[in-house]
Amino acid sequence: MSGNKLAGQFFDAAIGLLGRVRDEEAGSIAAAGAMLADTVAAGGRLFVFGAGHSSLPAQDVVYRAGGLALMNLLAVPGTVGVDITPATLGSALERVDGLAGAVLDTSPARAGDVLIVISLSGRNSLPVEMALNARALGLKVIGVTSLAYAEHTKSRHTSGTFLKDHCDIVIDSKVDVGDAELTAEGVAAPFAPASTVVTSAVMQAVVASAAGELVERGIEPPMLRSGNVDGGHEWNGRVLREYGERIFFRH
Repeated sequence: MSGNKLAGQFFDAAIGLLGRVRDEEAGSIAAAGAMLADTVAAGGRLFVFGAGHSSLPAQDVVYRAGGLALMNLLAVPGTVGVDITPATLGSALERVDGLAGAVLDTSPARAGDVLIVISLSGRNSLPVEMALNARALGLKVIGVTSLAYAEHTKSRHTSGTFLKDHCDIVIDSKVDVGDAELTAEGVAAPFAPASTVVTSAVMQAVVASAAGELVERGIEPPMLRSGNVDGGHEWNGRVLREYGERIFFRH
């Protein structure tokens, strides 16, 4: 099989997943956007968390052109990416009990805020406890996960529960267990994961929905502009000053 054909098959698979999420998760995405808008309007703060490759869609909505200025990354040292050695340590930290509670207790998150927890499998201790503890602190939790894992795998948390069990709103990415869309003769393992493409699209859709909801409430959405267009830095400076008390990625 040619490389071009495999590349086309991946695009087809990703487009198929995006279409399913657009159609089947529209209600949950709208609800998530409304929750963000409600929180912004009420003076609350917005946080997003993801570990490993699930941190990529989280980072994609924090401090970026066209993004909502109030989105803050809730970072857990060692779990945000593959910038630690050995890289496998990040995966190991996702299974450590008690880590999420310590992070939340030392974070600026408080009752009335919103936390989006991204975890493809939703089965590891860190995302489960992050959602569970956040709700106990009075935060509202939006989970972005694949419900297929809850159906076909076992939880690694002591409670036996998954991320989906501790959320106010759940958005299903529709990604199959294993996160690999293709197989081919001569390639020993399934390959071509699409979770980052799909989950990043979900996050941008939620932000877009939130922006529309804010407009309906008569509130100008605090969006950032590209620093590479004329006037971008000045625009962003004004937004960051106006909302500075709710923006923590600068501290």
